Amino acid sequence: MQSNHEKEQSVRELASLHRMKKNKLQEFNQLYSGYYRKCFLFAKSYVHNTEIADEIASEAMVKLWEIFGEEDIRNISAFLLTVVKNDAFNYLKREQLRLRTHENIQSSILRELEFRISTLESCDPELLFSDELKQLFEKTLASMPEQTRTIFSMSRLEDKSHKEIASLTGITVKGVDYHIAKAMKILREGLKDYLPTLIFLLY
Repeated sequence: MQSNHEKEQSVRELASLHRMKKNKLQEFNQLYSGYYRKCFLFAKSYVHNTEIADEIASEAMVKLWEIFGEEDIRNISAFLLTVVKNDAFNYLKREQLRLRTHENIQSSILRELEFRISTLESCDPELLFSDELKQLFEKTLASMPEQTRTIFSMSRLEDKSHKEIASLTGITVKGVDYHIAKAMKILREGLKDYLPTLIFLLY
């Protein structure tokens, strides 16, 4: 039979465990809010199917939850991108096999699918988050006109709304849209070999 001291200790241990689980859930919810859309957009850019992209992104978050707090994840972005890449790649390979079994399939459709598979296969999550890419991103950002760079940084790096930026800079919301579109065009040109990572860097 437990003594009062043992009972109190058990209660304290249970309370501590409950707090740990609650903190873990709160931390994960923050990660989910920050990364689910990135995973979804990356997957959709390859699979071209909203429902499949949602499944892939959700599965990636489930896999993150399974090891969250149990294993040390050095780079969460790279971990999730690897999971999404692999699941999207497997889906595209299944689609490729399915299309090849149909006799009158248009060769252009198959060629386009094979292109997506090859570009996804060559995607290296570790390389995408390297210091080299960060330096290239910063260099490209620095090459923008000052107002365009400022507005883009407010939008993507400071997470301000277009209305807030318009108020702070004294231009119209339409003007803010113009500068952000201009910045994205410059980034696409400067980072054309790293387009997939733009999703994880900017969304």
